[in-house]
Amino acid sequence: MTLKKTLIGLSLLLPTLLVQAHEYEAGQLHIDHPWSREMPPVAPTAAAYFVIHNKGSEADRLLRASTPVAGKAELHEHVHADGMMKMQEVKVVTIPAGGEVAFEPMGYHVMLLDVTQQAKDGEHFPLTLTFEKAGEVEVEVAVHKEAPAGYDHGEHHH
Repeated sequence: MTLKKTLIGLSLLLPTLLVQAHEYEAGQLHIDHPWSREMPPVAPTAAAYFVIHNKGSEADRLLRASTPVAGKAELHEHVHADGMMKMQEVKVVTIPAGGEVAFEPMGYHVMLLDVTQQAKDGEHFPLTLTFEKAGEVEVEVAVHKEAPAGYDHGEHHH
């Protein structure tokens, strides 16, 4: 095969590989498009978002998250309390059998605390999600200036 044919073949495969790189499988779980919003360089925190689909017949639970880019990663949710929105840590997030849970702005999210260096638009960082049944799953979080389409107003929330 010539170099030209090899390069053409690779250029046709690359978009497919990039699409697959934003979807992850772990047992019966499917994790879609992990992303984070670009934050100012001095911000001490960031957040990661994604959607977890459970194709199985049993619920699974997200127990924790970790990443080398932050001192600590916590599972958080936004709640309405006394007429105000507030953020609070949750110990676990249950992904129902045959259902899905969206981690999105103004909903569940992974809060990254003591961020060592803020990622910029177009960069990626690793995030390990630990599930009760599916075990550990490492995903690559894509950083965007703005929320991807469909995430800007909680449209994925179920």
